[in-house]
This record gives sequence, C-alpha cells and structure tokens, in this order.
Amino acid sequence: MGPVVLVTGAAGFIGLHMCRRLKERSIRVRALLRSDFSGPWDESVVCRLGEESLPQGLMDGIDTVFHLAGVAHSFKPAQEMEHVYWNVNLKATEALLRMAGEAQVKSFIFFSSIKAMAEPGDRCVDEKWDAIPDDVYGRSKREAEQRVLAAGESGQLHVCNLRPVLVYGPGVKGNLLRMMKAIDNNRFPPVPETGNRRSLVHVDDLIQAAFLSAENEDANQRTYIVTGAGDYSTHELYQCMCTAFGKRAVQWTVPAGIFRLTGHAGDLISRIMGRPFLMNTEAVDRLLGSACYSCDRIRKELGYAPKRDFLSAIGEMVEWYRKPSKGAG
Repeated sequence: MGPVVLVTGAAGFIGLHMCRRLKERSIRVRALLRSDFSGPWDESVVCRLGEESLPQGLMDGIDTVFHLAGVAHSFKPAQEMEHVYWNVNLKATEALLRMAGEAQVKSFIFFSSIKAMAEPGDRCVDEKWDAIPDDVYGRSKREAEQRVLAAGESGQLHVCNLRPVLVYGPGVKGNLLRMMKAIDNNRFPPVPETGNRRSLVHVDDLIQAAFLSAENEDANQRTYIVTGAGDYSTHELYQCMCTAFGKRAVQWTVPAGIFRLTGHAGDLISRIMGRPFLMNTEAVDRLLGSACYSCDRIRKELGYAPKRDFLSAIGEMVEWYRKPSKGAG
C-alpha cells in the first residue's frame, strides 16, 4: 500500500479499526463518511453514497481503496429496502470503481459479505459453494462483486472481494450486540446445545486479510471467504457471554421446539402487522442453525493466519460494552 489510502465507511465498526491499523503503519488515511465525524484519519470527505454524486478529487493521490461502506442486512420489509440496497451496495460501488480507474488507483479491496452466497444449511462450505442468495441484500452484494472483478480485467486495477462471516470485537454491532445487551439485562433465554456451528471472525483478523489482499499480487481478481480461528455453537457463545458478564451459568435450557413455535407465532404476528417481527422463523433459524464456512483458500494463497478466538476476545468486548461512552477499540 502506498502513502495515501481511502477508506469508505470509515466511521463504522470495521472502518474505525481499519483506520487505526493504517495509522499504526504510518499510512495517510482519507475517510469517506456519510456525515462529519472526528476519527483516526488525516482528512475526511462527506458524501452520502447512493444518494449523492462522488465529490471531485476524491481519488486524487490515492493508492489503495478499502471499500467498506454499504447498507447492512435489515429487518425492514424487503420492498422498503430494495432500492437502498441496489443504490448503495451496487451503484455506489460502480461509481467508486469508475473513479478509481480514471485516477489510476492501484488497488481496490471490496468488503462484500458472506450473504453474497446462499445459505449453506448444515454444510461447511468454501468458495466453490456458488449458489445465488435469494434475498435482495445478498444479490446486491453478489452483483457488486461481479462489477469489482470486471473492473480488474484490464489489468490496470488490482481488485479483490472479501466475504467476511459475522465480525466481532470491541465496537461490535448487529446481532452480537443485541445478544450481549439481552444477556446483560437477563432477557436472553438459555439456548439449548443443538450442535450447530457458526463461523465468526475477529475484526483484527479481517483487517489482516484485507492488508494481505491489497499487498499480494496473487489476490488479484480473487474472492475470499474470511473466517476466524474457530466455529461455535450458539449455546457456546451464550455460555461464554454469561461468564464474561459474571452471570451464573444456568443448568437448564429452553427446548429448541419452544424456540421454533415462538418463531411461527412471530411469522403470524408479522403478517398481521405487515412488517417483520423480531422473533420469527428466520431469526430462530439463525439462532439454532448453522452458518459454517472455510477460509482455506485465503490461508493457502495469501498466508492468512487468524490469531483471535471468541473465547479470548469476549472480555475486551464486555469491557468496551460497559464504557459510559462506547467506541471502537
């Protein structure tokens, strides 16, 4: 990576960690933000991707782009989110690629999502599992990946897609943060051991993968799944969080059948309300089902070696969570 790097989505969970790691390498960081925000970067540009045109000069002097900005998977009805997914996840990526090519940027690393692949069920899959996702969020990410690879066909721009699994670490958001809050407030039911396996990756390991992808020629026009050092059942994650919060481990669990009945009831409530209910069959499937992936390709081709595991990281996550004013580590 050269002296100036552009990070889109710099104010997000992963983006803040990325910018800090870049600064530790004495690399100048230009942050692309949706609103003005002070953070670990040298300069910032404000632009609402998917809603506004890219500012002139955004890519001036840029060597590498880490494109993290995007709209995450939402619980809102698909019809409310469809245009947002396509505008932000696809069209904004296309615009960034065009500008990067015109400015002769060297490398473009796209943070896609494991949701760019269809759910694998009980299998543990790698990049050969090429099934197309059936939801608009996953399809928008998959289409953006294709545009990234196409932009690298000329040989002028080094491109790589990363498909991270669920990312954790201090500053975590989404389902893991909701789970932490519920456990802290004694509102998360004891999950049974179903033998499911869920792949996670620590934010530091994901950043390691991003740096390797930007610096290694073998990563050009490749798509990599990025996972961490281990897979976990939901029951293991629950017990680990309880211990980290100083909660006494319970000796009973709610049967899986009760969870599934609750999910079906949530589906009924969703139909009545006209919008997704928090606990529906999709949520129960995520809770009790598997989402297992292999990162063997990036290990073999780039020498990626994840160093963090959830059991050793949960302490720092709880410490961050308990801070009066939370911020990424």
